[in-house]
Amino acid sequence: MNFKKRILINGYFHCRRLTGIERYAYEITSRLDKLCKPDEIAIIVPVDAVNIPKYENIRIIRYGKIIQNILWQMITLQWFLITHREYTVLEFGNTALPFASGIVFLHDIYCEFFPEDFTNIRDKIIRAYNRWQYRLIAKHSKHIVTVSNFSKNQIIQYCKAKPENISVIYSSWFHFKNITADYSVFNDFPALSKPFYFSLGSLSKRKNIKWIIEYARKNPDSLFAISGVSLPTVKADELDNSTPQNIILLGYLGDSKVKALMTKCKAFILPSYYEGFGLTPLEALSCGAQIIVAKAASLPEIYGNTAHYIDPFNTDIDLDALLSEPVEKPDEILVKYSYDKAARMVYNIIQEFTK
Repeated sequence: MNFKKRILINGYFHCRRLTGIERYAYEITSRLDKLCKPDEIAIIVPVDAVNIPKYENIRIIRYGKIIQNILWQMITLQWFLITHREYTVLEFGNTALPFASGIVFLHDIYCEFFPEDFTNIRDKIIRAYNRWQYRLIAKHSKHIVTVSNFSKNQIIQYCKAKPENISVIYSSWFHFKNITADYSVFNDFPALSKPFYFSLGSLSKRKNIKWIIEYARKNPDSLFAISGVSLPTVKADELDNSTPQNIILLGYLGDSKVKALMTKCKAFILPSYYEGFGLTPLEALSCGAQIIVAKAASLPEIYGNTAHYIDPFNTDIDLDALLSEPVEKPDEILVKYSYDKAARMVYNIIQEFTK
């Protein structure tokens, strides 16, 4: 096949809050900049985007204005690629363009499952759009990258993608190494002077905050701290009601305060019933915390014997007793999940399309 000669990264992730996918994109791109030759890779960002890093080898193209993400992708970026045929797009965010196939990261296919999570009209439209995107990615992408073998197998089974067209490239915790813990968070929330369980993430239904709320009601002597903000879609309805007094909702916290909580918590807990990778427990392990995660989706693959496992649909358990059970030290998996390794794998894929 006659592939295009240069790679164009969709850099819109620089215009969004640095959460899971955006952080992964940021870390991989910064390392690709050290691996690639000058002008081998370009990144396209809106003209009015701010705080764009200074890349050494990646060329920055400013084009269009900051608009809603989907409009940027489907109109601005699509038009640029139609009029600049020398580029193949590299898309980190689960999106394929109908008229410009490229290398696409498809982290998971959550919208394929749990239709009961999508209740209102807006959520149902988003679910339908994403399911269309999954199939577009599977059919038209030059190559698919995902973040676990769990996700790879689901993409093959439900989206009929070819196994040889999918690579698994794991995420990493290395961004946490250079963060200094900010213990002033304990001044902000004095109740956390007592032993507490900590949870972090977007407050969406699949994160299963419902599990923590139900457990907290049954165990009023256990204290839980939850950091995160509600998404506009697939919102956890239980947060609209009063939460038990032994749950402290912290809102959005920066990495420094999150790290402080992870270093001091009794355990980090992630009861999600669906994750393509599940990064936050890895960050917690890097801080020396014990982790409690759901025995569901990709989580057993990622965390192996380093985690304490719970049933995400059953709260009849004693967390204190669970934590007394032995687990393996996380040293091996902390070495295994590396952005440097991930970036090298991405660059090897890129080179196949720039020959």
